[in-house]
Amino acid sequence: MADTIINWRIHHRLSVAYPVIFGGAPFVGEGTISNISRTGCSVNCDRTVLMGSYIKLSVLLPDPTSSLFIELGKVRWVKDQTFGVEFIRVPTLTRHRLDRVVSRDLALEANLLSVPA
Repeated sequence: MADTIINWRIHHRLSVAYPVIFGGAPFVGEGTISNISRTGCSVNCDRTVLMGSYIKLSVLLPDPTSSLFIELGKVRWVKDQTFGVEFIRVPTLTRHRLDRVVSRDLALEANLLSVPA
């Protein structure tokens, strides 16, 4: 009998490779976001981060004129060199930009998957 994996996430996660700078008391680090949704992301980095920590993030988008500033996020899980962040406080402008980026890229991803080979 095959094991079934249930995804309890409400929002679809988008695979990306966005540079990120993050910080909390008393550290600053940088890494790469490997996936992102409207409510969180996962970050790959060389820095040790403690589960339960509160951090700020600045995500550098491919568009050089924009970035996403997450005022407050909470580290929900840590595994090896990766940790997951729940977005807690996101400025309105950033929320709109994040929604636009995720929606656009999910639509592109869906179109790529539906194109016959």
